[in-house]
Amino acid sequence: MKVLVLNCGSSSIKYKLFDTQTKDILAQGGIEKIGLKGSFLKFTLPSGEKVILEKDIPEHTVGIEFILETLSGAKYGCIKSLDEIEAVGHRVVHGGEKFNQSVLIDKEVKAKIIECIDIAPLHNPANLKGIDAVEKILPKVPQVAVFDTAFHQTMPKHAYMYALPYEMYEKYGIRRYGFHGTSHRYVSRRACEFLGVPYENQRIITCHIGNGGSITAIKDGKSIDTSMGLTPVEGLMMGTRCGDVDAGALSFIMEKENLDAHGLSTLVNKKSGVMGISGVSSDMREIEAAIAQGNERAKLALQMYDYRIAKYIGAYTAVLGGVDIIVFTGGVGENQTVTRATVCRQLEFMGVKIDEELNSTIHGKEADLSAPDSKVKVVVIPTDEEYMIASDTQAILSNR
Repeated sequence: MKVLVLNCGSSSIKYKLFDTQTKDILAQGGIEKIGLKGSFLKFTLPSGEKVILEKDIPEHTVGIEFILETLSGAKYGCIKSLDEIEAVGHRVVHGGEKFNQSVLIDKEVKAKIIECIDIAPLHNPANLKGIDAVEKILPKVPQVAVFDTAFHQTMPKHAYMYALPYEMYEKYGIRRYGFHGTSHRYVSRRACEFLGVPYENQRIITCHIGNGGSITAIKDGKSIDTSMGLTPVEGLMMGTRCGDVDAGALSFIMEKENLDAHGLSTLVNKKSGVMGISGVSSDMREIEAAIAQGNERAKLALQMYDYRIAKYIGAYTAVLGGVDIIVFTGGVGENQTVTRATVCRQLEFMGVKIDEELNSTIHGKEADLSAPDSKVKVVVIPTDEEYMIASDTQAILSNR
């Protein structure tokens, strides 16, 4: 089955076209700056060559039309006709409590995704634009929604509730939902396959760390706690997000800086985290370069970033009653050897030991970093959310 996977943001569309039978990626790329001057489509040819095509793309339907034209075009196409696309799988960020698994999209599903806009105003409207565009262009092609939040719907109530007045949950659905669920689900399963152990009998901590980051405690194949909350702000220190912070500090800042809700959201989402502390960048490669040049704020930012990861792993080890496997994934988790080494050194009291020489050579590929005498397996598993979306899409359509 040929499945097109779409990840639509407010001004971008990322895509991959899969042959799910062979697991081959037939095409991949993305459109950036939708609705802005200088919009373009960037994609990678099978040879590895990158191509950029500039075009005025005022909204998502035009963008998806451009992607489909390119996929089926004579010059860069990989399919003879759009009829070869048998299904479209969409990343949908927030499913609230309404979805605990991926679903075939119909009017009722769309209505429930719309109901979740209140708690995901930046993401769900963009995801819906992609769904609507495909409905218009390929009306007969089935579509599947794969939710970032679905995997975490197995959390027990005592883990997902906030200690706010209970009516806040009843009236507005204020609770921890968690994100990156598709990634946590994929890498936890793949780690067990890679290590040759049964998925259902493991205590796993998955660390999806990058510009956005979250950590999840998984027991017997189910998420039982995760670091992100109602929104992706809670938890780890991230590229530009603050992560955990005293709510009293936020109300204090609002008063001192005369910030409204939008201003506060901008502060905690876009001006904080690694960027806010270092004043250099949200990119860890640039942070490491600044540290090498003696930048003390960059050094502090990395120390805070690594500390928060180790602290959450320690907490989730307690939640799980021990840990069998720790998984690193995401842009930083897969590539930043210093962070992996620093975090694992802090966990030596739990019997975590890694081969530091091997760790220093691993960038973006699967690896077992565990030392022979480590009591915990430590692995790097590159995430593949798009493949998970394609796989879910195929499974749902096969079972219709």
